[in-house]
Amino acid sequence: MRASLDKRPHEVAAMFDGIARRYDLTNDVISLGQDRRWRTATVEAVGARPGETVLDLAAGTGTSSEPFDAAGVRVVPCDFSVGMLEVGKRRRPDLAFTAGDATRLPFADESFDAVTISFGLRNVVDTPAALAEMLRVTRPGGRLVVTEFSTPVREPLRTVYSEYLMRALPPVARAVSRDPDAYVYLAESISAWPDQRGLAHLMESVGWRDVAFRNLSGGIVALHRATRPAG
Repeated sequence: MRASLDKRPHEVAAMFDGIARRYDLTNDVISLGQDRRWRTATVEAVGARPGETVLDLAAGTGTSSEPFDAAGVRVVPCDFSVGMLEVGKRRRPDLAFTAGDATRLPFADESFDAVTISFGLRNVVDTPAALAEMLRVTRPGGRLVVTEFSTPVREPLRTVYSEYLMRALPPVARAVSRDPDAYVYLAESISAWPDQRGLAHLMESVGWRDVAFRNLSGGIVALHRATRPAG
């Protein structure tokens, strides 16, 4: 499955490099502040305990990694955008920022107690390959949490959401970002992304088990959880 539409991996990386400096602020504005709630739900779903090691994929500038570090969890923020990592490293030099492609992770087998990716899986060129890599680097019995934009469950909200993505989001992005075209691409990638059950089936197809999801904000975002079989 190509979630990145017509862009190649290096083009997607360059796009994120270009919006890195104002990325967190822009996300806060265009999500109407909901992104903080979604990230809190993600951390709670991972349920990492002190002493565990968590891989935070598509970590960008490390905003999603900081709550794990604050809880005494060893977290490895990983992203394919060097520009994002550079911004994060300047702000949090103590975190182990690592450049990596989700389809070819630079980590040994069974390295992490948990893997999480928030709002980044749809930007990976080969979604099944990325999910398989996450399975590979997770310890038996370990868990995966994927937080991603999804399909609103009620038709009225679905219609409003679609209108916002394609009509309202670009003008908002122009007001707060120097590269509004990047957010047009992001809106298109959200529209092309599978719904909740579609993503659950993809996860199961590569070997994840006990796959379940719950909707946030009426299904605008879905939080999927799964475990790697213990044996």
